[in-house]
Amino acid sequence: MTYVVTDNCIACKYTDCVEVCPVDCFYEGENMLVIHPDECIDCGVCEPECPADAIRPDTEPDMEKWVEFNRKYSEEWPVIITKKDPLPEADEMDGKPGKMDLFSEAPGEGG
Repeated sequence: MTYVVTDNCIACKYTDCVEVCPVDCFYEGENMLVIHPDECIDCGVCEPECPADAIRPDTEPDMEKWVEFNRKYSEEWPVIITKKDPLPEADEMDGKPGKMDLFSEAPGEGG
């Protein structure tokens, strides 16, 4: 099992999860985070920390696409281990439908 970040992180990018991760398996894109599924140790401490409820276990239905999505971008983006401020529009964007249209493949700063 692994945990993955889903589309509700897009345009929010809360980083509360990064702070509690014991293995530093979060990677930062311009407007979301991902988890490297091969580095995640399945501890689950990140899931309740996400204010947007964007972190899910891969055992839930239809998570295969998110495992591959997280794998792809975790291999392209820099690791993030430090909590940062969420994106300015995070509160308004939390829970909005159609967020994949806003997704950016650009890497974040990491750190």
